[in-house]
Amino acid sequence: MRIEKGMMVALGYGKYFRSDNIVGIEPIEEEDGRGPGRRTRVYVEGLADPVTASRTEGTILRDMLELPGEITRAQEQHDLLTDILETVQEINPMLRTIIREQGKWDLNRLERRIRETLREEE
Repeated sequence: MRIEKGMMVALGYGKYFRSDNIVGIEPIEEEDGRGPGRRTRVYVEGLADPVTASRTEGTILRDMLELPGEITRAQEQHDLLTDILETVQEINPMLRTIIREQGKWDLNRLERRIRETLREEE
């Protein structure tokens, strides 16, 4: 398993800790009639006592290991734009002219827009 560094992990009760500062998680067995697996002790680097989380150990562990969906989608979109840009750059000027005149699609303009978008993401 690989912990995603620097990700904020919600423990419930308004508590958040960085994923790379969490050094252990332990499910709290049946307590106060809540049933097993409902709360978790979370051991955090630098704290003497564990923090009680209102989330299950599985949910906390998932948040520590996975990038949020928005980040994953943004990376996929960045990669797609990079691939398109590399392909468009290889199209020779004569073919670009034909595509612009026959297909009404300006590849020079597309290339500029992709470059601007990728530059904004940096």
